[in-house]
Amino acid sequence: MNPGTTGTVAGSAGILLVDDMEDNLVALEAILGTLNRPLVRARSGEEAMKALLRQEFAVVLLDVLMPGMDGFETASNIKRLNQTKDIPIIFLTGNDLDTTFAFRGYATGAADYLTKPFDPWVLRAKVTVFLDLHHKTRQLRGLLERDRDRLDAIEQRLAAVERQLAADGRPDVTALAHRVARLERALRGADLPGPRVGG
Repeated sequence: MNPGTTGTVAGSAGILLVDDMEDNLVALEAILGTLNRPLVRARSGEEAMKALLRQEFAVVLLDVLMPGMDGFETASNIKRLNQTKDIPIIFLTGNDLDTTFAFRGYATGAADYLTKPFDPWVLRAKVTVFLDLHHKTRQLRGLLERDRDRLDAIEQRLAAVERQLAADGRPDVTALAHRVARLERALRGADLPGPRVGG
């Protein structure tokens, strides 16, 4: 387990908690600990960027007012990198007087914005939505990869049929009919054995 990480589940994307105040990090861990996801602390924007490049995160909870690189600058850097640009950011701030904070947050790519003190149930609900979204996106990527492999196998079979047609003066119509039938089954989603050379 990495330093600053709690509640890990093997293979699951984490939640990055970015705040320069220890009390705020402890409170976030208490609220989100039961979600059974890795919770990773970062005490600054710089620490957050390093953590984002080391492991996968489903969502970032980002304090706006921090010394050095503030939340807005951190969010801009997150959105600038291909590796991290799609990670949703929830801004957290204790400043409920300045309405420009919310505007600036959304302008830098924030998915949501909460003012402290926030309702723990609301925060958990919002984070859960992003965790579910990340899980579904992962599943979709897996399905696309599987379909791509299946289409590659179909293309190989089709190329073998085309080669046989080009090479044979009088092709074996029965063998070709069997090959075409197998291609049709593969296109309908039937299991694909490895490409076959013979009829």
